[in-house]
Amino acid sequence: MMRPDATEELHSLLESRIAVLDGAMGTTIREYGLTEAAARGERFADAPKDLLNNGDILSLTQPATIGDIHKRFLEAGSDIIETNTFSATTISQSDFFVEDPIDSGGRKDPEYFQQVLENEFLQELARDINLKGSEIARTEADRIAEETGITRYVAGAIGPLTVSLTNGPDHDDPAFRMVTFDQVKQAYREQIMALAEGGCDILMVETIFDSLNAKAALVAIQELFDDENFSLPVIISAAVGLGGETMISAQKIDAFWIACQHLDPIAIGLNCSLGPDLMRPFLSQLGQVASTYTSCYPNAGLPNPLAPTGFDLEPHHMAEYMAEFAEAGLLNLAGGCCGNTPAHLTAIVEAVKEHPPRPVRTLAA
Repeated sequence: MMRPDATEELHSLLESRIAVLDGAMGTTIREYGLTEAAARGERFADAPKDLLNNGDILSLTQPATIGDIHKRFLEAGSDIIETNTFSATTISQSDFFVEDPIDSGGRKDPEYFQQVLENEFLQELARDINLKGSEIARTEADRIAEETGITRYVAGAIGPLTVSLTNGPDHDDPAFRMVTFDQVKQAYREQIMALAEGGCDILMVETIFDSLNAKAALVAIQELFDDENFSLPVIISAAVGLGGETMISAQKIDAFWIACQHLDPIAIGLNCSLGPDLMRPFLSQLGQVASTYTSCYPNAGLPNPLAPTGFDLEPHHMAEYMAEFAEAGLLNLAGGCCGNTPAHLTAIVEAVKEHPPRPVRTLAA
């Protein structure tokens, strides 16, 4: 069921203190030791490809596990939890269920992706994942809110794609793109509608590698708001490289804000890609140009396959970094991306709670 617009509530929260997002769904899933058979469940027992790395499918086949992860992040102190829908579009799910033409010497092109968009199995699958993902998170958020008396919010996670609108894959045909803007927009529109119907409070376009892909998602959001006569607050978060550029489209921080501000997001920020130490200068730069709240949920350092979580930084490390960010006036929302478990979030909550939020009202228009 559609939620009422929580923009004013969130403004009040973000003016009063630094709010806390959750941590890494994928990292935490690893703790449960699920098997391929568990990931498939009965519904996808005969799927043609391995599904264990398709974390979104677990909302349908292992909903109790996903609900428990949400519960743990909420108990750690998260104000906002993200739905388990990072790759829940027809385009992204096609990688797990449709034969790749590249394997037989062909190529993916707009004709191929039009078939993907029209595939009834994929349409139903994407809708079910988003609806169920929202419903699981909503149930846990409402339960914890009732127990604690603190309102909790659900952000519908809208992640990147495995195809790019910015960069062409064929050096001999630089104008060629695998997919069109309208096709990407359609896939996102279907995802966003199902997330909203499932009961999320916020739409979060996150881990933006390709700014043009993200633009298609933002256009889809605006068109849905206009066509369906509803609105939800929007958070936008980019993943940047060592030079502060979105990693496929190479859009720098200032340009990223300018490209997104028309949607009047309640927050804009950075996540994934870098650890907090390397992300700090770019978060500072974003805070200087953005006339809205800023969010930051970095990876727990750089990848390390020998570390228990696959990333170097332990909870106390993340707490130290996020405390310094908060003390420097860089944060309105804090959290963790890859490598951040509920234990990391507990430490982050403690680290930021004594510090005031970044004062948005002092920014120039």
